[in-house]
Parts: sequence; structure tokens; C-alpha cells
Amino acid sequence: MASTETTTRSAGTTDGKADDLAGLEAGLDALDAVQVRRTPLREVLVRKVLPPLVAVALVLVVWQLLVWAEVTDAYKLPPPSAVWDSLSAMWLEGTLFGVLWTSVSRALLGFLMALAIGTPLGLLVARVRFVRAAIGPILSGLQSLPSVAWVAPAVLWLGLNDSMMFAVILLGAVPSIANGLVAGVDQVPPLFLRAGRTLGATGLRGARHIVMPAALPGYLAGLKQGWAFSWRSLMAAEIIASSPELGLGLGQLLENGRNNIDMPGIFLAILLILSVGIAIDLLIFSPLERAVLRRRGLLVQS
Repeated sequence: MASTETTTRSAGTTDGKADDLAGLEAGLDALDAVQVRRTPLREVLVRKVLPPLVAVALVLVVWQLLVWAEVTDAYKLPPPSAVWDSLSAMWLEGTLFGVLWTSVSRALLGFLMALAIGTPLGLLVARVRFVRAAIGPILSGLQSLPSVAWVAPAVLWLGLNDSMMFAVILLGAVPSIANGLVAGVDQVPPLFLRAGRTLGATGLRGARHIVMPAALPGYLAGLKQGWAFSWRSLMAAEIIASSPELGLGLGQLLENGRNNIDMPGIFLAILLILSVGIAIDLLIFSPLERAVLRRRGLLVQS
């Protein structure tokens, strides 16, 4: 009888421990689970669309107030309506999209070329000590060098053509992409690398399945910076190396405004350059960042 009671008590204790363990696992699963919900359209408009529109409206109001106050000569600070008239004139002439496409296509193609070069270079620098000691400081120095410094030698080496433009873009963007990937690889926990080697993920397979996914946040930061350097490098090259053979891009548009003392045209070129940079970030890099954060359970709202 005592043996039966002992057995029953032991079985009850075992069942209780199993229930506690199951509850603990369920609690951990609940903590790991990310509640993803679709943000209502009204909330998106209020939180993400309305603030930039308010900021733009405030800038326009302050701009117009400065014009009315005559803080400087009229030809130095044109009213927003004059810039709008310049934009309307380019639209009616059919030249607006051509100017935009000339610069955007160059920048995107140059960025893709920099991506193809900077990614393997960054992996090589991050994973091979000798290569890192040899060219790591050079990449850091190149990243701090203003892109405009490369325009003069690129013109002398390659002439006034698209090859010169792409050379300036590569020299400005490749170091940023490579250094971003190096920083991302340096932040990969060593445990991941050891686990990958244990499972046979070495060499290119380890770089593809272990290193690159773990270094993705730093790599994306490097890509954003690389795009910024690509765009800035191209604008510097277009401003300095103007030629009819190169076509009319945003940089040439800005330089033409300076030569013609056309302040509305200058402001229009600046606003278009700024708009392209913002559009690329909102349409390409921001969705990529949200996708990475969502996959890693760091984005609560969708």
C-alpha cells in the first residue's frame, strides 16, 4: 500500500514538473513571438506622411517671409514661386525627366558596379588578416577623401565621358561599402562562426550562409553610405566636368544656373538633387531595413 502511494506521488511530481516545463517553454515562445500587425492607413498618414509635409510647409513659409522681409537682394533669394516657374518651364519643355534620368541612371549603374566590387573586397579585408593590415587603413583613408578630389585626375586619365563619371563614383562608393561590410563582420558573434565551421560551412559557403546574414545590418548601413557617396561623387563630377557630350544632368543644371546667374534655376537643381536622394532612401533602403528588422523580430509594427 505504501509502495503504491509512493509511486502515485512520484508520478504526480513528474507530471507537475512536466507541466511546469511546458509552461516555461510556452512562456519563452510567447516572449520570442513578435506580434506583427498591419498599421492602419490613417495612422501611417498621421505618423509618417504628415510630419514631412508640415516641415516642408514651414520651410516654404519661412522662405517666403524672408523674401517679403527683403533680408537680401531679390536676385540672391528668389521667392518659391520663381522656383516653381522654373520647374513648370522644364516640364513644359519636356526636359525635366531627361535631366533626372541622366543623373539617376549614372548613379544607379555606378552604385551597382561599386556594390559588385566593394562586397568581395570587404569580405576579403574582414576575413584575411594580411589583407586587412595591408589595405584596411587605405580604405579608411579613401573614405575620408572628398570625392571631388578624384574629378581632375579622372578627366586627365579617361577624358570627358561616362567612364570618367563611373570612375569617380567607384572611388567614392567602394570604400564605404567595403568598410560597412567589415564593420558588420566584426560584430558577428564568434559563436556563430564556430557553429558554422562545426556544421561544415567554411570558405565561400560560410561567407554566404553565416557571415553575410549575421553581418547584414552593418552591411546595409554601408550600402546606404555607399549610395550617398555615389550620388555626391556624381554631382561633383557633373558640376566640374561639364560637356555637351555628357548630356545635361542635375550637376550640369546647377552649374548652368551659376553661369547664368539664375538663382531660381540653382534652387530648383538643389531641390531636385535633394528629392532624388530622399526618394532612393524611401523606395529602396528603408524597405530593406524594415524587412531585415522584421525577420529578426525587431520590428513590432508592419
